[in-house]
Amino acid sequence: MAVYKVRGKMFATLSRVQGIWNMNLKCDPNQAQLFREIYDAVIPGWHMNKKHWNTLLLDGSIPENEIQYMIDHSYMLVVQGLMKTDRQYLALRYSELELYGLSTDRMWHAGGSSLK
Repeated sequence: MAVYKVRGKMFATLSRVQGIWNMNLKCDPNQAQLFREIYDAVIPGWHMNKKHWNTLLLDGSIPENEIQYMIDHSYMLVVQGLMKTDRQYLALRYSELELYGLSTDRMWHAGGSSLK
């Protein structure tokens, strides 16, 4: 299993289970439920807090821009929860857009910001 972190805090995992790639991503609880209702391939987080994490079954049924949005959203949530000193460190290296994504009024179907 590959684990992706920012400043030591996990925001994503990637693994292959029974031949299917899957990804765990942190998510706002309301959005997590909404994604589960929209996509059959989005299920409550496998081996994670099911309120705050989703598992994406990467079977081709979720549009790529939605997957990118969910990755960006997970990253943003974790960055927002970091200690102030860690956020300041990141702010010296990356733009606010890269760290926090789009404003909350444009978060749904963002499909664009790329985080390094």
